Amino acid sequence: MIQLAIACLVIALIAAVLGFGGIAGSFVGVAKILFVVFLILAVLSFVFGGRMGRGSL
Repeated sequence: MIQLAIACLVIALIAAVLGFGGIAGSFVGVAKILFVVFLILAVLSFVFGGRMGRGSL
């Protein structure tokens, strides 16, 4: 997930350098959404993964 966010950010930077502002803005928006989804899934993974590990012992 984080790889997709970074890829969208790189595409947005390249588009901005080439002068495609609308496309760059769209890709930045997608990158932000993917990054937030990644953070939410990472936090859930840490919280529930830690609980599952302790309970199984």
